[in-house]
Amino acid sequence: MMSAVRNRDTGPERAVRAALFAAGYRYRLQRRDLPGSPDIVLPRHRIAIFVHGCFWHGHDCPRGRRPSSNVAFWTAKLDRNLARDREARRKLEAAGWQVLTVWECGVEDGIRDILTALASRNRSQAN
Repeated sequence: MMSAVRNRDTGPERAVRAALFAAGYRYRLQRRDLPGSPDIVLPRHRIAIFVHGCFWHGHDCPRGRRPSSNVAFWTAKLDRNLARDREARRKLEAAGWQVLTVWECGVEDGIRDILTALASRNRSQAN
């Protein structure tokens, strides 16, 4: 059943891409040459964006609650996801990338944070 879960072109990811495009930013998708294959990459600004589903990436919200059945399986699986996310973030930051995460439950806030980060980068590059 898990093979039916989409990991690309999800609704939240499409919303983030649409907002970036509307604001005039161009991006690349799923850069496999970067740690963790970020969902959206703005190479010119050195920003990597992960659009995470709350359940799969252990967000502290109602959607991120772990199942109460088959606890050992889900704990191991979701803990591996969290460890992989931390490692990808660490490697990207060490390589000089700014890493932003947008959560499924807070897409609007995530989009606002991304646009704010881009605007501050543009201001600092202009000076």
